Amino acid sequence: MTINMVEQALERISSSKSFGGEQAVWKHASNALSCDMRFAVFTPPAEIHGNGPYPTLFWLSGLTCTDDNFTVKAGAQRIAAELGLMIVAPDTSPRGDDVPDMEPKTYDFGKGAGFYLDATEAPWSKHYRMYSYIVDELLPLVGAAFPSDAARTGVSGHSMGGHGALTLHLKNAEKFRSCSAFSPIVAPMSVPWGKKAFANYLGADETTWTEYDATRLLETRGASAAHILIDQGTADQFLSEQLRPQLFADAARKTGQKLTLNMRDGYDHSYFFIATFIEDHLRWHCQALEA
Repeated sequence: MTINMVEQALERISSSKSFGGEQAVWKHASNALSCDMRFAVFTPPAEIHGNGPYPTLFWLSGLTCTDDNFTVKAGAQRIAAELGLMIVAPDTSPRGDDVPDMEPKTYDFGKGAGFYLDATEAPWSKHYRMYSYIVDELLPLVGAAFPSDAARTGVSGHSMGGHGALTLHLKNAEKFRSCSAFSPIVAPMSVPWGKKAFANYLGADETTWTEYDATRLLETRGASAAHILIDQGTADQFLSEQLRPQLFADAARKTGQKLTLNMRDGYDHSYFFIATFIEDHLRWHCQALEA
């Protein structure tokens, strides 16, 4: 694959052929996060789909994950190759020795737990700006350097990444036209994971938290034009305390947001769940992006 030169130099970390396409990992110096960042890109086979531009899906991973959880565990490449879909999977937070972390280390805050927001509180505000990184830096970078179609771009994610997918879409529906999520944190202001992250990243004023709460965004901004897809396992150990999808479904009903919420009997929070239903999501996005 030919990569155009852009303002930010890209370094290819790895490349593997997969179902006729390429699964690669790239590294660049991020201005938004003030550190080096990695992201994975699956490019579909050109001999089948031409040289693009391709419809593109941004995948946002969850707590403790990196750029490779989805690419290694979800099994998305076969269907993406068939559909001619490019998939971009960024890391979940800034990384590096200069990036602060919570001490003692906890899995649900700091590195690996960026929550796709822009922190305003010290010492987090210099580096933890994942919202701006995705929307203002990575999205245009991918559009400039890869055969991605900006007019046919969607977003999906899992857990914390599902929260990110919903909020990024609701605030940028013109950039992320389609949206889906697996086991998303739909109301972080109301659950322990979100309260901990928001209090540390954003401070004590809860009025600032609403910009990163999908349920509150839906209630205050109204419905998007998209038909949102959510899959949730009924055996998910975090369902009742941390995820609470019914809160978003209630808000969708009140605002007229088109939503399909599938409660999948017996499935948990793992990538076994994601791998089972990822084909449904990829086809959902392609259909929406071609409409």
